[in-house]
Amino acid sequence: MILCDTAPLFCSVDKSQPRHQSVKSFIENEPSSLITTWACFTEAMYLCLRRGGWSMQAKLGQLLLQKIVRIGSIEEKDYPRLLALMEKYKDRPMDLADATLVVTAENLKIKRILTFDSDFFFYRINDSEVFEVIDLYNP
Repeated sequence: MILCDTAPLFCSVDKSQPRHQSVKSFIENEPSSLITTWACFTEAMYLCLRRGGWSMQAKLGQLLLQKIVRIGSIEEKDYPRLLALMEKYKDRPMDLADATLVVTAENLKIKRILTFDSDFFFYRINDSEVFEVIDLYNP
């Protein structure tokens, strides 16, 4: 499994984005399934609504229906960890969506992430392990 952040989700359905084709090709050719969080998916849906309306939101929704993207669950037991991460990285600052990705990585033991956010070079899984950020320009 590969974690997927907001921006690649949005780029996958917005043809006007400079990284659209590289994200689309990656998704089509990657055998591992993508997993995101409701926080990231909500952000991507909002961007789709602002940029392309319902038709773009529908395209993003199809990624869920076709099981190309799955949603990792954040449970009540994870809330203290979310807040601890946001406090730890407050100088970056870390938003809730990024915190949910880190917690999902910890819970599911995932290191690879599809993101354009350079903060993931600083964030640590379980406070020690580095993320393997997928570079679409130099695969």
